Amino acid sequence: MNAEPLAFRMRPSNIDEIVGQKEIIGKHTSLYKMINNGYVPSMLLYGEPGIGKTSIAYAIAGTTNIPFIALNATTSGKKDVEAVVDETRLTGKVILFLDEIHRFNKAQQDYLLPHVENGAIVLIGATTENPFHDVNPAIRSRCGQIKQLTRLTENDLQELLRRAIQDEKKGLGKLSIEITDEQIKKIASGAGGDARKSLTLLESIVYSSNKENDTYLVHDDIISDLIGKIGVYGDKKGSNFYNLLSSLQKSIRGSDVDAALYYLAHLLEIGDLVAVNRRLLVIAFEDIGLANTAIGTNVLSAVTASERLGLPEARIPLSVAVIEMCLSSKSNSAYKALDQAISDIREGKVGDIPKHLRDGHYAGSKVLGHVGYKYPHDTPIGTFGGWIKQDYLPSNLKGTKYYHPIEAGEEKRLAAIYKKLEDFKKK
Repeated sequence: MNAEPLAFRMRPSNIDEIVGQKEIIGKHTSLYKMINNGYVPSMLLYGEPGIGKTSIAYAIAGTTNIPFIALNATTSGKKDVEAVVDETRLTGKVILFLDEIHRFNKAQQDYLLPHVENGAIVLIGATTENPFHDVNPAIRSRCGQIKQLTRLTENDLQELLRRAIQDEKKGLGKLSIEITDEQIKKIASGAGGDARKSLTLLESIVYSSNKENDTYLVHDDIISDLIGKIGVYGDKKGSNFYNLLSSLQKSIRGSDVDAALYYLAHLLEIGDLVAVNRRLLVIAFEDIGLANTAIGTNVLSAVTASERLGLPEARIPLSVAVIEMCLSSKSNSAYKALDQAISDIREGKVGDIPKHLRDGHYAGSKVLGHVGYKYPHDTPIGTFGGWIKQDYLPSNLKGTKYYHPIEAGEEKRLAAIYKKLEDFKKK
């Protein structure tokens, strides 16, 4: 048995062996052509674990004749980078692969700048966090390529798994393994787009299988047992967690029940119930709003229940809330109206409050002219209650409209009332 993990041994030795990421480094891309022509630009590779960042870096190194050094920012410091700089004095140029580059602090990242700028170091930085949030702008500006990688498809993973089973030099090709196409598909599906996990799974499954006549016999129950929760990725502070929250909200806003439930499930598997509940409450008022005024109360009830229940039972009231919001009429008119008013105030579009609206509950208010307010309840109007025509906005803002009704759900009724009151004002 080889001491090195299968996922490590199966790293591509050149860019033609890379599985997946065709949009990033496929044969038709400019990056592929540059590397084949011997030119390697500094770059940042951004994406989830196990989707090819490290593999691409090693494949680039294997395709060129430029000396290659790999560091991990979680265990390396300034002295390690100084050693890389010393190496450039001997070789003239070095490719530095810096994994988890976002873990370097500003001073550590800044130390790299002049050496990346003068070309002595070709930097390939890899990060699971959004580089526009977690990598210094100065480093980003010196990286000609910022590539966001995506999860590998099941077909990509099947190709990788079959290659590992057949490869006698780096893979499991010297072993006799009895495994079906359906089982390979099941492993690929269970890996959740993660190449490293798919190879680790394969290796574990093979060596957990019974042997008969020196042949490993792979059984479905072993595959099911080892897959477990392998598809879950994201922590409570990482970029992917916020991507999941954003995707949940946009799926609810787009009335896609199945997508919303998928993102809710992933978030609950990560386990940050507080963030999920907070986002659901925001959605109730931001995206459903006046179209269904009962939704806020319903979601608050579900959130309160989830807090008392905790996970895993919290998923039950939250599933009800998410489905109800997906299928509810939608309106963003209320907060959009307020945002416009806030924008006007910040831009200096303000005026004096009409005197008849100012506080008149103290001696001397009449001397200041705080008089003339008409009490609407004294003037009933149909079944609406009380209303009377008088100015409420500052005189220089008279006629300003912030609220633009959307005729959706309950807001259709409110829009009719709003229009009727506007008509009264014109009379």
